[in-house]
Amino acid sequence: MDRSRSGKIFARKKAIIRSHAGLTEEKKAEALAIKGDYFRQASEEECVVVPRLFQHHDLIHALESSSSVDMRSLINRFNHIHFMDGNVLVHLSYENSQDTILVTARPEPCLDGELICHWSDEKLLNFSIDKYQFLHLIIDDGQSMTVVPAVLQEMTSKYVKVQLPDVSYEIGQRRARRHTCHDVDVELDQSGFFAKGELLDFSPVGFRIRVLPDSYSSFNWFNADELVRVHLRNHKQIFFSGICRCIRQQEKFQDNEIVLALADENSSRFRPNSTRNPRQHLASSPALSFEHPFLNKKVQLEVADISTSGFSVYEKADEGVLIPGMIIPELVVSFAGSLKMNCVVQVIYRTKEDKQRLRCGLAILDMDIDNYSRLTDILTNALDPHACVSREIDMDALWEFFFSAGFMYPKKYRLIQSHREHFKKMYKKLYLESQDIARHFTYQKNGRIYGHISMVRAYERTWMIHHHAALTMENKRSGFFVLKQIMHYLNDMHRLPSAKMDYVISYFRPENKFPDRVFGGFARDLRNLRGCSMDLFAYLPYTSLSLDTGFAESWSLRECSALDLWELNRIYGHGSGGLLLDAMDLNQKDSGNGSLEKVYARFGFLRKQKSYALAYDNELSAVLVVDQSELGFNFSELTNGIKVLVTNPDSLPWRVLSIAISRLTNVYHMDRIPILFYPFEYVESESIPYEKKYQAWVLNVRYGNEYMEYMQRKFKVGYR
Repeated sequence: MDRSRSGKIFARKKAIIRSHAGLTEEKKAEALAIKGDYFRQASEEECVVVPRLFQHHDLIHALESSSSVDMRSLINRFNHIHFMDGNVLVHLSYENSQDTILVTARPEPCLDGELICHWSDEKLLNFSIDKYQFLHLIIDDGQSMTVVPAVLQEMTSKYVKVQLPDVSYEIGQRRARRHTCHDVDVELDQSGFFAKGELLDFSPVGFRIRVLPDSYSSFNWFNADELVRVHLRNHKQIFFSGICRCIRQQEKFQDNEIVLALADENSSRFRPNSTRNPRQHLASSPALSFEHPFLNKKVQLEVADISTSGFSVYEKADEGVLIPGMIIPELVVSFAGSLKMNCVVQVIYRTKEDKQRLRCGLAILDMDIDNYSRLTDILTNALDPHACVSREIDMDALWEFFFSAGFMYPKKYRLIQSHREHFKKMYKKLYLESQDIARHFTYQKNGRIYGHISMVRAYERTWMIHHHAALTMENKRSGFFVLKQIMHYLNDMHRLPSAKMDYVISYFRPENKFPDRVFGGFARDLRNLRGCSMDLFAYLPYTSLSLDTGFAESWSLRECSALDLWELNRIYGHGSGGLLLDAMDLNQKDSGNGSLEKVYARFGFLRKQKSYALAYDNELSAVLVVDQSELGFNFSELTNGIKVLVTNPDSLPWRVLSIAISRLTNVYHMDRIPILFYPFEYVESESIPYEKKYQAWVLNVRYGNEYMEYMQRKFKVGYR
């Protein structure tokens, strides 16, 4: 085509568009009222198809300063759009109206300068195509617009055929690329106004949505000057929920298009902690990959730094796809392309690093406990090569350590020596195959273990810390090192729903100075029983406490009712006020902990719990909790015995209680059955010959940060 002729045609189109640029709101509303020419509704059941009004007339004024695109490059762009099943925009003007509209069309493959584009929705213009005048084509890639001053050859109700010009114009307008979205539902809520619709496109700073108000709402209620809450979701889950402000609102025949911007580019997911697990820059940086919930396509990013709570990544300032508040339901963390971990994350912040880059922070919302342990092991080992988290362990080295460290002292070994083969098999399975219910932390060098601590999921939402032992390694306090490891681990683990952790429990002897300082000292220092509590128990291994088999007529032993547990909770609350009953899950309706029992059974282990009420004339005197677990699961069998919680010590004879205990021991297959009594004062008042005392220490994991601060302050245990 002659270049001068093409220039004249384009100049005429510019004049048409410029004449439209100064429309007042009244004129726009007047133009919208001509619904019969812009919209078509074939029947009451058929959806109304609405074209887009052209909103950016000011862009035409910038053509002189825009960059040019030659025909060859333009043809390649159209062919790429065809290959990706994309669309272009056809800019049309309507006779006797100052408004212009945009209609989407699908380009055919282009070999030379001739291009055919089929209307994406053939219902749109098939009744009055002759009333529209072609202006030009527009390619919108989300970042910039390419204006193509093509010359019309033919326009029908099915397609438009044009001759491409030698030169087109690319206009950069947006500071961040806008991405077209598919199959994302929108819910918009503002003080009683509620609307639903779809997400049309987004950029890292905002959204364009199309919504229709609910039947009981009206757009007259919507205040564009006030903040609005937006939910973005599919039929399964929410991907984003946040506060936005309205930037622009375009009224249409039945619905509205609204452009929204985030009110805040930072999101506070968790309560800020003064003591955080360190962020690390690893020599071999992991990669992140995920399917973007708005785009339905794969995104890959490199990690800038990483901790057990999340990651930060860099994005180009003009091509970002991460929005603060957005939830990514399945993100894969890959180390060297081989080790992969899945997690759920949320974008927390987006800050400008320099002119070219933005730093985005992603918080881990959930991750299965096995993947979390692997991640913790990698990061912990990067800080200290001797620290290991639930890594495959040499069982012979573990048993040698237990005996060398004095943890398996002669009296304890005498109790288990006849079951030693069972213990070997059971602990091998526990340490190597049962990651969902057990974790272990070691401090070792060249395969020899110098420090050890472990924990098991003892109750539905409670993990028990036990088996803490240490040897000196090159003047290092190995006991503190493994304690630091487990606190690092718990600091972020408790936030993961998969961990099922609300409480941590540990039993220790009061005369043992080390646990009394690191556990008991914190409870005394915190002085908040709902954050950390201790309850003193008397321990008595049962053999044959009672020769009597029958109760007096007024006494009864039955399974606990909801009322019995309520009464126990009331009395314990007055006497102790601690966390023990919450940790033992006694306040739940399902006191049998069926789900935990199934988890243990999946790994070949036994775990049961049942509560019984001992009553006199239907007045509760004690609750007996029958805990069952695998023999040796805990060396002191603290999860495999009976806990007696006395509620009315003044009217409960020891003779009656001993009969109740004897009736419940038939489920155990041990020579000596551990019995724990609470309160300790009952044992003293009844002169019961107990063997030792145990403190039941319970930590609400929400106070884990306070515990870490205590350890830093008292023992100089650093977390960096």
